[in-house]
Amino acid sequence: MKIIVGLGNPGKPYEHTRHNIGFDVIDALAQKWDAPLTNSKFNGMYTTVHRPEGKVLLVKPLTYMNLSGECVGPLMNYFDMDVEDLIVIYDDLDLETGKLRLRKKGSAGGHNGIKSLIQHLGTQEFNRIRIGVNRPPAGMKVADYVLSKFAKEEEGVIEEAIDKSVDAIEASLSKPFLDVMNHFNS
Repeated sequence: MKIIVGLGNPGKPYEHTRHNIGFDVIDALAQKWDAPLTNSKFNGMYTTVHRPEGKVLLVKPLTYMNLSGECVGPLMNYFDMDVEDLIVIYDDLDLETGKLRLRKKGSAGGHNGIKSLIQHLGTQEFNRIRIGVNRPPAGMKVADYVLSKFAKEEEGVIEEAIDKSVDAIEASLSKPFLDVMNHFNS
């Protein structure tokens, strides 16, 4: 079984903000696979999808971004899952808006959701799909920026990034993540 986790914050005010790009990818997968997230456990919403490649758990932690590990760690323990079966999707300030970067491991890089996951999983070695949201304009606080919605002119690029992320996740169900990385990072 694979576990695909999109990071974000629960609630209407946070919908479709830069920080919730992970939730948007999970929503796109759930819609494409006709698998709404109707189950809840460990302060997260999830669904189990039976695919030809095997079972897939789609997860949206409802702990707020900075405590994402409090949902994901216990959920992985409950389903007896290995960290190599995890893919986490989240926003990245250091990438140009809409640019994807897939990695097999790495530090949190200042991302509090990833810090929480590393803390609760006890490792930095898990698969990630980082989606660029760019840096805030001069004078704007990072927190205000990541909790803001995308500008009208960014919407097309973000939709494309969500679609590419969905493609990468689907590819990762039948191919080694390193191969998927090499394809989508090029």
